Amino acid sequence: MSQVIETVDGPLTLGELAQIDIARLKGVGDAKQRALSEYGIHDVLELLMTYPRRWVDRTNQQRVADAFPGQEVLLVVEVRGVEERQMRNRRKMVNVRVGDGTGSLRITFFNQPWRARQLTVGLVIAIHGKVEDYRGSLQMTNPVVDLIGDRTGRIVPIYPQSEKVRVTTWEIAALVEQALRRCDSRGIADPVPISDRERLGLVGRFEALKAIHGPDSMTAANDARRRLAFDELLRVQVELVRRKRELERTSRGIQHVVGGDLVGRFVSALPFPLTTAQQRAIAEISEDMGSSQPMHRLLQGDVGAGKTIVAVAALLNAVEGGHQGALMAPTEVLAEQHGTGVRALLDGLVIEDGDNLFGERPLRIELLTNRVTGQDRREVLAGLADGSVDIVIGTHALIQEGVDFSSLGAVVVDEQHRFGVEQRAALRAKSDEAVPDLLVMTATPIPRTAAMTVYGDLDVSALDELPPGRTPIATHWAAGPLAEANVWATVCSEVAEGRQAYVVCPLIEESENLEVASAEETFQRLAASELSDLRVGLLHGRMPSAGKEATMDAFRARELDVLVATTVIEVGVDVPNATVMVVLDADRFGIAQLHQLRGRVGRGTHASTCWLVTSSDNVNPRIDALVGSTDGFELAEIDLELRGEGTLMSSAQKGRSDLRLASLRRDRELIERAREVAFRIVDEDPELANSEVLRSEIALLLSERDGDYLTKS
Repeated sequence: MSQVIETVDGPLTLGELAQIDIARLKGVGDAKQRALSEYGIHDVLELLMTYPRRWVDRTNQQRVADAFPGQEVLLVVEVRGVEERQMRNRRKMVNVRVGDGTGSLRITFFNQPWRARQLTVGLVIAIHGKVEDYRGSLQMTNPVVDLIGDRTGRIVPIYPQSEKVRVTTWEIAALVEQALRRCDSRGIADPVPISDRERLGLVGRFEALKAIHGPDSMTAANDARRRLAFDELLRVQVELVRRKRELERTSRGIQHVVGGDLVGRFVSALPFPLTTAQQRAIAEISEDMGSSQPMHRLLQGDVGAGKTIVAVAALLNAVEGGHQGALMAPTEVLAEQHGTGVRALLDGLVIEDGDNLFGERPLRIELLTNRVTGQDRREVLAGLADGSVDIVIGTHALIQEGVDFSSLGAVVVDEQHRFGVEQRAALRAKSDEAVPDLLVMTATPIPRTAAMTVYGDLDVSALDELPPGRTPIATHWAAGPLAEANVWATVCSEVAEGRQAYVVCPLIEESENLEVASAEETFQRLAASELSDLRVGLLHGRMPSAGKEATMDAFRARELDVLVATTVIEVGVDVPNATVMVVLDADRFGIAQLHQLRGRVGRGTHASTCWLVTSSDNVNPRIDALVGSTDGFELAEIDLELRGEGTLMSSAQKGRSDLRLASLRRDRELIERAREVAFRIVDEDPELANSEVLRSEIALLLSERDGDYLTKS
């Protein structure tokens, strides 16, 4: 390895480090190489990017002799004895005797039998937890344990470890130390200009790598994390901004006629005033549509914030100039509901038509789903092709073969997370020449940091206020059978007042069949017992389309009092007379999904209630969050905090972030700074010709597929 480093001038690039096999380091034989490979380390770059998951600050450790019951302590101790016992409930208990020369204590692990294999006599470990008094002796139960070996530094890095892969944290530390030492003569290339580093208070790249793996202080470790996290964010942001600018440069959009009277007449005819947020969003969209570059905008708004009004205004901008608009929804039920709602909103609106004897004609709005067949379908398709259909509303049927538009000017995609990347791209490709403007709507509010990162190539409009007259929804947690009995009494009482209710059945992710069976069982049980005097209907995703629509029509017409359903009703179902939402086994749902379900009520003038039913009264921060707030944006931040960040680069939720150090939760300021720097770099140098180090790192660390996914998300 040293030979490779010394034969070339200039700082080492990450690409060069990636080409140095881990076996080139001293002490890595065949067996160790196989173990490191299983761990995920094949080359020196992967080694240096295996960051400590935390550090043990040995300047802050206490002695066993100074520990006392009730205190939380960090102790560095040696394992002196291990004993494993079977308990009466067939679970295992592991007792470990440890000490540090000033005293000893016992650690007890319940239901962690692997600790007996992990904690061998003579091992030096750091333990963190609460000290207890057990029969006159000190004890800790299930403490946090870090294996640290015989390292004596002030701050000891702890690397991720796994039971399956026999690579210890001190072996990784020793290899990292060796690799960094061998990099000393050339240093490591830094893609961030010195002016930006000084302005943002960032340490140099090589200094950061050395400090994150072997910091002199916790401050140095934090400064190193901040710098390396910035690098991760900058790579993502430069790729997003580069693709955004390339789309703007290479795509010819439609310069719509905005500011005409069609949108004005539509808004004037509404029976209520627009909120300030709606006015702002319509203005932002109109400005985009008046440009010759294609719009690529995300409209996010809480449940009931009035996104449909804004979407219709965007579609009318297209129609005003003689183009067509398309609204795509994730399900037939929602597409048909949008069709009904949009037709009602635009009822009586006429547009100029020189070919018409009267100089104007009614706006033509059509629905296209798989349920539209035969002659009706042929007429809609002909109208799209000859331009006589102004606005079409449908599902993914809109992007199937045989659907041709005369001039598709604007596309609104509702609840975009329900549609695949390829489907949205195919819809945009429906226009042969100019790229239609794209507005993506979501009722799942997204934290600002995630919007800037996951949706970084979209401009964002937020509807962050509710229209006046929306009634607040009171949310209650019903834990256990007694509380559940109270829920059914409330449902009966509301129905007696002329209202209606939803009952949502447990989410069973492993099998839709099981979920349907659960819904049918719940429907039969409630109809035969607690709700036997009420008219109860059933709705689930496996029902034929006609059956689903018939059930929804009956519920809307108040022919049913209670609708028992799966999460098929999560998005968009709108029945103003429904005032009670009951979610069974609510602890199986995420915050965003519960918030969406709750939004199905509170849509009329009557006070509404949401009951979150659980069989246990164990502490549940998600349920607490829903009871405490109806603000979707606040809940989105809490959700990000509780759930973790998932993955940015693909649709698979791996449970860990693709960002190794950067956090969408903690690093809002850093994301904003990285985005600013990315815009400056790309706007000054679109092809990154003068940023060879940065360009090569993006090519190395973000695959083409990653970039495609980011841009289309």
